[in-house]
Amino acid sequence: MKVSSVSSLVTAPWLASQLERGAVKVIDASWYLPAMGRDPKAEYEACRIPGAQFFDVDGTDDTSSLPHMVPSAAYFSETMQALGVGSDDHIVCYDGKGIFSSARLWWMLRAFGHHSSSVLDGGLPAWRRLDLPVESGPAAAVTPPASPFSASLQPGAVCTATEIVEGSAAPQWETKIVDARSRERFEGTVAEARKGVRSGHIPRSTCLPFNLLLDAEAGTMLPPDGLLAAFKAAGVDPSAPTPLITSCGSGVTASVLMLGLDQLGRQDGVALYDGAWSEWGGREDLPLATGPEA
Repeated sequence: MKVSSVSSLVTAPWLASQLERGAVKVIDASWYLPAMGRDPKAEYEACRIPGAQFFDVDGTDDTSSLPHMVPSAAYFSETMQALGVGSDDHIVCYDGKGIFSSARLWWMLRAFGHHSSSVLDGGLPAWRRLDLPVESGPAAAVTPPASPFSASLQPGAVCTATEIVEGSAAPQWETKIVDARSRERFEGTVAEARKGVRSGHIPRSTCLPFNLLLDAEAGTMLPPDGLLAAFKAAGVDPSAPTPLITSCGSGVTASVLMLGLDQLGRQDGVALYDGAWSEWGGREDLPLATGPEA
């Protein structure tokens, strides 16, 4: 994947200064698990960063029945243009949790070749802590972008179950799969929330819960030394040439791992398994492992 000249992570003061200049477009990409009991669209209308548009993480033209899969390039282009975003715009994504679903939109943008995209570190909570301005009510009418949004899925950005099965069968396969779910879900000691999905993990994968990349209190991303320690504790060396695949429950928190890797300078040789455990755990024909990493 092409390396971006735009920082993947920006601070609230930086964003405030850029908004004053009209230099960025802001998108609220909030999405929550059902157990969180939160309504992202209602929260967006109640309180948002001024000028922000709302991106529906569940929106896709994918027909697999799996949750919020990567859409076609045409669908994604139309969606971005409907939000007033063009190919020349610098987009800053945020969410109402801190760093959670905003990383998913950030990753999708870059996967579709739009490298001028960033995540607001700490999200809306970080913005509110600084008492920066917010707005509420229905969003203003969208101004058409100065340039069309042109999406093109980048080679190697997305990985499929078939590629994992066929690749792992080869003796020379060295790819490491990094699972962002909790240790309990990874080891299969708790039931999955989605009906019909088995408990456990992809054989030969390793567990790195996404929250270990974040400051527990501030919801911001750890500094590079903390990120590196977290990855290495999971047996992953971001500086090594080993190909990496990130995974999770449905492709959202795997994107947080992607963001952490990007912060460490690792952009190439990393793919996201988009079907994630929703697909793998729901298919009886795919191999299953439980317990700690082998």
